[in-house]
Order: sequence, then structure tokens, then C-alpha cells
Amino acid sequence: MKLQKLIAVAVTTCFMLSSQAAETKVDAVAAIVNNGVVLESEVEDMVARVKKNAAAQNQTLPSDRALRTQALERLILNNLQMQMAKRMGLQITDPQLDETIENIAREQKMTVTQLRAQVVQEEGSYELFRERLREEITTGEVLRANVQRRIYVSPQEVDTVLKLMEQQGASNEQYNIGHILIALPSEPSAEQMKEAEDKAKKVMELLRSGSDFKKLAIASSSAETALEGGDMGWLNINEMPTLFADQVRGKKKKDLIGPLRSGAGFHILTIFDIKGTNVVEFEEVNARHVLIKPSIILSDEKAKNMLTTFVKDFKAGKADFAEFAKTYSEDPGSKLKGGELGWADPAKYVTSFRNTLATLKKGEISEPFASEFGWHVIQLHDRRTVDATAEKKREQATRLIFNRRYNEESSNFLRELRDQAFIEIVAEAE
Repeated sequence: MKLQKLIAVAVTTCFMLSSQAAETKVDAVAAIVNNGVVLESEVEDMVARVKKNAAAQNQTLPSDRALRTQALERLILNNLQMQMAKRMGLQITDPQLDETIENIAREQKMTVTQLRAQVVQEEGSYELFRERLREEITTGEVLRANVQRRIYVSPQEVDTVLKLMEQQGASNEQYNIGHILIALPSEPSAEQMKEAEDKAKKVMELLRSGSDFKKLAIASSSAETALEGGDMGWLNINEMPTLFADQVRGKKKKDLIGPLRSGAGFHILTIFDIKGTNVVEFEEVNARHVLIKPSIILSDEKAKNMLTTFVKDFKAGKADFAEFAKTYSEDPGSKLKGGELGWADPAKYVTSFRNTLATLKKGEISEPFASEFGWHVIQLHDRRTVDATAEKKREQATRLIFNRRYNEESSNFLRELRDQAFIEIVAEAE
């Protein structure tokens, strides 16, 4: 504990300008997180961004103190995940970040220059936007790497979900769920249990009397979606935690559900919206690719240049895709097949891979692009729309179970990460 306190003192001192005449405080430590810190300026910046987003959406917010508490909690979790990324040797390079920004611009039908201008206009600093995005990608990869290995989907579970899907008659109905969690410690006392239950009931009373769900989520929720107003996004009934799915099924838009008790605490749900009933067709893509992984020997730039040269030679008829893939690709699943991936649902691929596929025409080859695995080029053979066959339904059922389990395990992982860390909240300066 002495080490952490020394770190806090050292960091605070680094952000102080002093002289015999006066002393001006530039920044301060808001929280000590293991051997790192969260600064007051980071908390203030996050609160300001939440307020700006809320104003753009005409969303009311709770008090500044409640906002600060939620922002600090989010930054603590981010800090812990960035520390774990360093231990894992996980780093998002500038070329990978540039590729992600290009994908964002493409999705918004902009050039990168236009996106940059919009960011500067709305946020002031493009460099800060880049670093926040780098952190967001990094924490997402830490979560994915640590949560995926916890999940196993058995054939028996898939059979059970398939039967449920047949009984329900609709496989793709989706719900936009709002979630408030009144958290409990891992081994709560009777007093803590009563206090959390009373708080959950009070929140429920406020909601029933017309209080804004998102405002209360920001003020009261301990879930990782608190600063988003509890918005969990769009989920199929079979992707939700089982506790939620059993209660949501059959409910209508704007219905309130809860409080529901779990090991994590008391949950309150609402349904913001419902969409997409009886969707039974899917698009599949048939493609091939080459993956080159940067290493100590092969730099990031050289990996990209290697693929750039290949694409140029391929378009000129001087290179054979299959032979190049067999010789150089580092994807063990497709290397010996000449890079062939076969027919697949594009949703199975990582974001940058999926987004690049979406831009290609039949027979077209992409320029090199980065993902968390390395540098890729893809050639799209064809697209097709297929019925929800038995095989496809089985794949869908597996994905639904995985997504449900992933949502549950993500919360567990973050809670465990926080519980195992040394965290000291520094008293807010007056």
C-alpha cells in the first residue's frame, strides 16, 4: 500500500507548478489503481463528454456527483484492462488504428479527412480521439481474450435452444433492453442485502411514477452500461442472460421488469424497442484471404508492404493467390487450402474483416488492412442469400448461446478484475 501511495504523491507532484510566490494545481489523482492512477482531468473529460452526448439526444442527467462516480468507476475498469493488456503484450499499432478509423469513415459514408474535420469540430482534438479509440479497441480485445476461453457450448445446449426456437416460431426477434443493476458484494451480509433490495424497490417506484429510465441508470446502476443509460443494445431473446430472457419473453415495449435477484445483485429491466420478427434468410459470403502477422523479424510496415506488392502483382496477373497463400499465409485454418474460407456468415468474422468484405464486389480483391490478428487481403468469390436450413439454424443457435454466455462472463470477469485489484479512491478536492 505504501508503494501505491508513493505513486499517487509522485504523480500529483508532477502535475503541480510551484514557486515562492504561488502554487497552481494543474491536475490531481482521483484514484489509485494497482500501480497506476486515474487523474481528475480524465474524470472531468468523461463527464463532459457524457453531458455533451446527453444534450445532443435531449437526455436528462442525474447530479454531477452521480455522474462523477459513474465516470470514475468506468475509468478504473478501463485502467485495469489497460494494465492487463500490457501484461499480455497486447498493443494496437498505428496502422491498425488507421485501418479502424478508415472503416469508421466508410461506415459513415465519409472520407478520413471529413471524419477528422468532424471530430475536431465536435471534440476539439483528433489526437485525443485516436487515443481514446486505441484504448477502446485494446480493452475490447482484453475482454474478448479473457472471456472467450471461459465459454464452452455443448451439443446438448444447442439441441435445447433449437427446440425452443421451433416452439417460439420466431428466431430473430430482437429487443433493445435497458438494464439497471443494484450491485451486491460477493458475500453480502443481511444488512447489505436489505439495503440493496430497498434501493432496488425505490428505483422501481420512481420508474413506475414516470422517472426517466436512462437518467436513473446513470445515477444508480452498477452495470458496465451505466453511462450509456443502461442501454444493452439489440439482443435476441436467446442471447440474453437466462434470468432476463425468461422475464422479457412476451413483454411489450416500455414494460418494466424487476427487481430480479442474481448473484450480482438486483436487476431492473425495460424494453426500449422490439424489432425483426420472423427473419429466416441470411447472407453468406465465399472468400479467400492471406494473413501476415508482424513479428520481431517482420515489422508492421514490412508486413503491409509485402501484401501491397502481392495485390499489385495479382491484379497484373503476375501472382497466383492460392500459391501465395500456401507459401506465406499464417492462418492455419486456410493456409493449405490456398486461403479458401468457404461459404460463411460474415458475422463470424472480426469487425475489420467483416467491414472490408462488405465493400467488395464479386471477384474483387481488397487492399491490405489490419485486424487484431495481423495484416490481411481478401478476395470475394461470391455472395448468396440462403434459407434458414437445419445447419444454419444450428449455427445460429450456437452463436446465440455463445453471445448469452459472453455477456454473462464479461460482467463476471470485470467484477473479478476489480475485486482482485488494489483500488483507493482519493477524496475529491473541494
